[in-house]
Amino acid sequence: MNKEISNFHLPRWAELPNIDLYIDQLVSLLEQYLSDYISNDNEKEDKIITKTMINNYVKHGVLKAPINKKYNRSHMATLFVIFILKQVYSINDIKRLISFAIETSSIEVAYNRFCSELEKAIRIVFAEKHYIKSNKLTQEQYILRNVVQSFANKLYVQKSLLKK
Repeated sequence: MNKEISNFHLPRWAELPNIDLYIDQLVSLLEQYLSDYISNDNEKEDKIITKTMINNYVKHGVLKAPINKKYNRSHMATLFVIFILKQVYSINDIKRLISFAIETSSIEVAYNRFCSELEKAIRIVFAEKHYIKSNKLTQEQYILRNVVQSFANKLYVQKSLLKK
């Protein structure tokens, strides 16, 4: 398995900055973790994450508005999820998936679960193994597993075949 991929890690809730960030700081944080793993929809754009994108997510109600132009942990966690899932899902689908995830648990629990499942999905896909379905999974957990699996599969094809 590619060493870069085996080191894939998303910051857990407790690892996210404990202070609110301005948009430039937020973009830097997201880029630091995601730049090697996600691609840009716009080939002409250098950055994979821009202030304009974040502002559009607020405008479309996918992300809550910042407080005094600052973004808190909830914003950060939500944006990590958005930027990963937008590789394979529409913004409307992402909005529904996020709402579904936080209906049954706190954003902290839902985000940490997303991170763990995504990292596991990437390791499994790049090791060319398959998930084993467990009857002990709730519907929410099974949907999450399939959501992150779709990103892991796309990342595998990009890195292995398309060399992106």
